[in-house]
Amino acid sequence: MSFLSGFIAIIGPPNVGKSTLLNRILGTKLAIVSQKPQTTRNRTIGIYHGDGFQMVFVDTPGIHKTQTALHKSMVESALAAFQEVDILLLMIDTDHPNNPEISSIVDNLKRANKPCVLAVNKIDIYPKEHLLPIIDRYGQLCLFDIIVPISALKGDEVDTLFNELKSRLKPGPQFYPMEMNTDKPETFLVSEIIREKIYFHARQELPYSSAVTISKMEKIIDKNLLSISGCIHVETDSQKGILIGKHGRMIKSVGRSARLELEKMFRMRVYLDLTVRVEKNWTKDTRSLGRLGY
Repeated sequence: MSFLSGFIAIIGPPNVGKSTLLNRILGTKLAIVSQKPQTTRNRTIGIYHGDGFQMVFVDTPGIHKTQTALHKSMVESALAAFQEVDILLLMIDTDHPNNPEISSIVDNLKRANKPCVLAVNKIDIYPKEHLLPIIDRYGQLCLFDIIVPISALKGDEVDTLFNELKSRLKPGPQFYPMEMNTDKPETFLVSEIIREKIYFHARQELPYSSAVTISKMEKIIDKNLLSISGCIHVETDSQKGILIGKHGRMIKSVGRSARLELEKMFRMRVYLDLTVRVEKNWTKDTRSLGRLGY
C-alpha cells in the first residue's frame, strides 16, 4: 500500500474552536485557547502520525476584518493557507452560524478549488432542532464534500470528522519524522502558554496589546530544573502598570499559572522569570511585529 499524507488547513472566523479541535485530534496541547476571540496569532502545525499515513494540520488565525498591522498579518497568514494545503476544513459554530466573516471565507474556498469539509462545532450547546437549519443552509452551497457536526471540547463526532479527512488523503511522502508533533520550537510553545495566561488573568484590551518573547531557556538536568527568562511586551506605560499590578500581584498570578502548566508539559521543575517592557504601538508597527515574531 502507498503511504498517504496531506496538509489540512483548519480555517474559520475567530473563536469557533479551531485550536481546541487541533489539541483534541493530537491528544496534546499545541495551541493555546481562550474564550476571547483572535487568540491565535500564528499558524501552528500539528502532525498526526498514523499507521501508513501522516496528517499535517495547520491551525490558522481567525479570519476577520483587519484593524491593525497585527490583524492584517494574522489574516494574511490564514488566507495564504488556502493555496498551500491539500484539504480545507472550515469550522463554524452553532453560536454564530451567520457570522458575517463567513461569506468572504466561502468565496475564498470556491476560488481554491480543493476538497472542502465543513465542521459545525459546539453541538453540545443546542438541541438538534437548532442544528438542522444550519446544516441545510450550508448544504445548499454545494461546496462541501461533507458536513460534520462536532463538539471539539467534548470530543463528540471528532472521530467521524477525522476519518472523513483521512479518507481524502492521497499517496505522498512522510513530511515529518515520527518524533515531531509540531514545527514550532519549544520557545514558541512556552511564549504561547504565558500569553494564554495573560488572556485568562487580564481584562479588556490588555491581552491584545501583549506579546511574549523568550530570551533564555536552559535545562539543568542534575537539578531537574528548567530555567526560563521571558519578556512581556505591551504598548503603553499604563498597560505595563496594569500587567504588573499592585505589589506585583498580576504578574505573579500570570507567572504562577504559566509555571504550573509548563511543569506539567516538561515534567520537571520550572523557574520562570518574567519582565514587562513597553514597545510603543507594536501592533501597528511592521518592524516591531517582525521582532516579536509576527
